[in-house]
Amino acid sequence: MEKGKVDVLLGLQWGDEGKGKIVDVLTPGYDVVARFQGGPNAGHTLEFEGEKYVLRSIPSGIFQGGKINIIGNGVVLAPDLFMEEAKDLEKTGHPLKERLYISKKAHLIMPTHRLLDAAYEMAKGKDKVGTTGKGIGPTYTDKVSRNGLRVGDIFEDFETKYEAHKARHVKMLTSLGYTDYDLTETEKKWMEGINYIRQFNIVDSEHVINKALKDGKTILCEGAQGTMLDIDFGSYPFVTSSNTICAGACIGLGIGPNRVGEVYGIMKAYCTRVGSGPFPTELFDETGAKIRQLGHEYGAVTGRERRCGWIDLVALRYSIMINGVTQLIMMKSDVLDSFDTIKACVAYKRNGQIINDFPFNIEEGIEPVYKELKGWNTDMTGITKEDEFPEEFADYIAFLEKELETPITVISIGPDREQTIIRNK
Repeated sequence: MEKGKVDVLLGLQWGDEGKGKIVDVLTPGYDVVARFQGGPNAGHTLEFEGEKYVLRSIPSGIFQGGKINIIGNGVVLAPDLFMEEAKDLEKTGHPLKERLYISKKAHLIMPTHRLLDAAYEMAKGKDKVGTTGKGIGPTYTDKVSRNGLRVGDIFEDFETKYEAHKARHVKMLTSLGYTDYDLTETEKKWMEGINYIRQFNIVDSEHVINKALKDGKTILCEGAQGTMLDIDFGSYPFVTSSNTICAGACIGLGIGPNRVGEVYGIMKAYCTRVGSGPFPTELFDETGAKIRQLGHEYGAVTGRERRCGWIDLVALRYSIMINGVTQLIMMKSDVLDSFDTIKACVAYKRNGQIINDFPFNIEEGIEPVYKELKGWNTDMTGITKEDEFPEEFADYIAFLEKELETPITVISIGPDREQTIIRNK
């Protein structure tokens, strides 16, 4: 890390790579942790000292005493869900109000945004995107159509603004034939959440961050979801509604590109996906089920089963390129501990032609080309240093580094904070 720079940590696959744990591992070296996009549809799971925490909107640096945590302007915030999350953390003895800053420019997820989410998905029929139903997409839609309600609006004539936005949404819901709902209890809790948010440091976060940079502070920017869910570069239309890539940190926090230092790209030793959309290396057999079981591959927020498959190096090379990744972090290596053979997709094949570069469309006719590697058949969860790695696992790391042309500097071999190997590259 370098003073006066921001380092960015983001997912390189379809989300759920384990960003929360790694942010928590890295934060001791940073003064500020900032979340730059996404909403409560994505959960970051952290485990340490025998406790498990799921963070949805709050940055993962919140457990490190004395760190400033910022919810940036690129985030969409649900006041009721934020209140639940924050109160649960406060109960465990983690003080938030002095550690957490919220951008005035972050957009608010209204109760009617969730209804619109459901109505749009219903209208799509069999072409559903597979959203979490948290209202993320409709909130970002309002943002770009210049109809959004922002955190900074809660201090001035808020009730009038809220009712005007709600009335517009109700008209939209009626036009979609979606009329069977009752907002009474949801709205009550939502307004309670608005009053709760007023107790926090509501700031122009771009000034806070740039002042911290000017003062030589170190900043870690935390992304949600993954690169392959990026609105521009992901497997469109089965994507999220924000820019999950490194450039999103500049937009979602208000920092110049020349301020970006290290870019940590996080990936699993295999691959998963939640919801609809193409997934070239997906396994529908016992191997896929075994990976799901061993990796506890269920959504941290939704509980949905994750689709599982072998690692996809075509997609990873693409993600590394568009993010400018400088270091790779590999998670859940231990999940593959009991496999005799490990496969890695090194190219795609379509109509008999080999494809090495990630194509515009991966929905139809894509066949993965696999390289097989020998498994290590060793329980690695108790390993404490790199030279204890089985030879076959060391070979797997070397193979990935050669294929991806990027060093793997951190390897996770279990869910706990302590089960993390920092490599001496």
